[in-house]
Amino acid sequence: MTDLDVDVLPDAVLVVDRDLRLLALNAAARGLLGPDADARLGQPVGEAFAVRHGSGAPALRSDLPPGDGQVDLVFTRTDGVDVPVTATIGTRDDGAVLCLRPAGERSGIAIISTVSHELRSPLTSVKGYTSLLLSRWDRLSDDQKRSMLEQVLHDADRVTRLVTELLDISRLETGRLVLRRQLVDLPEVARLVVDKVRMGIPELECEITFPPSFPAVYADPDKVEQVLTNLVENAAKYGSPTGMSIVGSVGEGVVVVEVRDVGEGIPPEDLPRVFTKFFRRDHGRPSGTGLGLWISQGLVEAHGGTLTASSTVGEGSTFRFTLPTDAFERLHGEPIGDGPA
Repeated sequence: MTDLDVDVLPDAVLVVDRDLRLLALNAAARGLLGPDADARLGQPVGEAFAVRHGSGAPALRSDLPPGDGQVDLVFTRTDGVDVPVTATIGTRDDGAVLCLRPAGERSGIAIISTVSHELRSPLTSVKGYTSLLLSRWDRLSDDQKRSMLEQVLHDADRVTRLVTELLDISRLETGRLVLRRQLVDLPEVARLVVDKVRMGIPELECEITFPPSFPAVYADPDKVEQVLTNLVENAAKYGSPTGMSIVGSVGEGVVVVEVRDVGEGIPPEDLPRVFTKFFRRDHGRPSGTGLGLWISQGLVEAHGGTLTASSTVGEGSTFRFTLPTDAFERLHGEPIGDGPA
């Protein structure tokens, strides 16, 4: 296969010989692994890009992973940045072809399939409770009716969030996300989020701590609520629903919000992947689409902030996002005054 052949392919493609020496790579591979990746031609691909498995064990040094198929690997770009990928490996008589996609990346069909699967459960619940209420209204107590209606409301909110996620994926990828900004009281949003999440996770215990002078921020309140909801639910699923905390602070030109959990923490090999599409860890109580953290990072960055994660194995994890305090001035060129105390 020649360079010309692989250059017409949309995915990153590497061609190696029987000794796993790099023979060719296409334009998409240069974009993924660095523009000077061609300098590694002729070298063993595993050594050229310090390829390793998620566990940290070296990969593609002397042999291919067993069998044709997909394997999760980490390549190191020519500028030293780690790139987690899913590699589809096809063997040939004279070597192999590796097709690389950023870890967690899937087609639009796969996205729709995943979200559709997640929609089925709450819609089934809504239909079941509604049917029960209509057929047995006179035989149900007021407490039973209230409990069922609260569950219907909770499931309807879940459907709305899933549909919003699907729309946000499209808008983030095409750069068409529109933020409806206004002054947002983050401590109040945090309290609202915890109350809502507690409806689905009754055992949730979360301490909320913000300084008295914490300023309001100019942001989209719905998107900020969406980010915090994703972080709190993620902490409850993969850490513990008890012992959680939301802590606010003020930095230089930004406000900082941290969602801290206690639990097993995130292994170092998984930490670089938590913000990739569809990534869900195997332990804890994994559910959902695996899109929440990826979308949350995109929403925070659309506001001009950052979302990062840190973790200590055996102790817990912290997800930290920032939002600029001068967003109004930068967008409109005039000050907005002090936020609420």
